[in-house]
Amino acid sequence: MKVFLYALSTCFYCQRTKKWFKENNVDFDFVDVDLQEGEEKQKLVDEVLALTGDAKFPVVKIGDKHVVGYNEEKFKELLS
Repeated sequence: MKVFLYALSTCFYCQRTKKWFKENNVDFDFVDVDLQEGEEKQKLVDEVLALTGDAKFPVVKIGDKHVVGYNEEKFKELLS
């Protein structure tokens, strides 16, 4: 199952999410939205807004579902 994380480089919960995935051997890709520039940054913000209706981070896409914020129980549920 494909896992993708939209994160901010300075966000505590984003860092915690990355750490949790690594500790639990979850293969994931991520992007630190705040480190992108110009059109790429706007494209990523638009993707987050389309998924969640808000610009809150972290946002984790697991398959065709998503989780806003750090939520271990939800991660486990969607990964099983």
